[in-house]
Amino acid sequence: MENAPDRAPRKAAVVFVFVTVALDMIALGVIAPVFVPLVEGFMHENIVAAAGVVGVFGTVFALMQFVWAPVMGVLSDRYGRRPIIVLSNLGMAVDYAVMALAPNLIWLLLGRVVSGITSANATAASAYIADVTPAEKRAGAFGMIGAAFGLGFVLGPAIGGLCGQVDPRLPFWVAGGLSLLNGIYGALVVPESLAPEHRAMRFLWSKANPVGALRLLQRHRELMSLGVLTFASNLAGIAMQSTWVLYVTARYGWGPGATGVSLAFIGICSSAAQIGVIGRCVKRYGERNALLAGIGFGVLGLLIFGLAGNGWWFCVGIVPLCLWGLAPAAAQAMMSRRVSPREQGELQGAIGSIRGLSALFGPVLFTTAFAIGFAHAVPGLNWYVAAVCLCAAALPVLRAAPSHSDEHGSPEATDPSMTFVQEMEETVV
Repeated sequence: MENAPDRAPRKAAVVFVFVTVALDMIALGVIAPVFVPLVEGFMHENIVAAAGVVGVFGTVFALMQFVWAPVMGVLSDRYGRRPIIVLSNLGMAVDYAVMALAPNLIWLLLGRVVSGITSANATAASAYIADVTPAEKRAGAFGMIGAAFGLGFVLGPAIGGLCGQVDPRLPFWVAGGLSLLNGIYGALVVPESLAPEHRAMRFLWSKANPVGALRLLQRHRELMSLGVLTFASNLAGIAMQSTWVLYVTARYGWGPGATGVSLAFIGICSSAAQIGVIGRCVKRYGERNALLAGIGFGVLGLLIFGLAGNGWWFCVGIVPLCLWGLAPAAAQAMMSRRVSPREQGELQGAIGSIRGLSALFGPVLFTTAFAIGFAHAVPGLNWYVAAVCLCAAALPVLRAAPSHSDEHGSPEATDPSMTFVQEMEETVV
């Protein structure tokens, strides 16, 4: 058994990674309720012009994620995970202060550029998880990160809404303060996860760009199949972000209160599924089976959304939809086992670029499907298109021959020390 002095820094590292990802989402969620009104103020209360500007800002943010995720990953392979995560948090703190003080749209756009870059620290955080977690436990660990996203999804807008009632710029200061505290905590308490002997010999720009990062997937046939799955699955998920509010408002007549409650409900259910289901399901049925099951649950939930004639049936679809989280967690775990320790950051950067690419195309695809569906009496078309994307995501995995560790449940870890997932369950619960 590891002794108490060893357990203490390990526990601090686990908390730090979880909180870092949660704070990324909380910080983004905190500014969500006030961002559009702030832009509208700069546009002299012209809501149509403000909507166009917000769309541009969203595209810029996704583009920064696409470009900088591999840079963050390769930097973490060369210099370690901890300094990249810490510097990103401190950068986010400065960035939110800039946006809080922004006198015009140019400054606000600059802030979104920097926040898109610094929030790519999820790449290094995922690599940290791969460093400290046994291979057979990684799906559950990545599920915990999904739970952190869900937690931020619930808490961020609630905090932002309350702070925005005091001052429209206060949420930016709150988000910056949270990032600053997390950066200081990481700098003073958290240990490094990547040993010097496992680090890349040098930083290579040929790997630290989206095209170069994706070449890593080309070098491994199985990684390419899982990369295609990641893109299609994440693309389907953009339907939630881009059309949820539009859909429930147009079809069920929900106001801001009911919409907020529904978003909080999906965040809570998603976090519960990530914490309580993924690790156990992968252990019993194997990563590949868990992945396919997750896709199946996601398709079921999306179809219920499209077919639901009233709001109650729509809410029923949230339950299977939250088990969709089995798929990305299992896929990420399967991918992490196929590269060496010094390539984990590069791999997570490639995954980040894939997600950024889907975020570039997804909003246009699903808002267009939403508009066409309502114009031609097929109001659930956006959800049906997302379900088709998910079905397409399963094809590469079904065609690939499974390995023994993918197909069957993972054995118990031989290390008697407390694992990442066990520590996070203890910390969160």
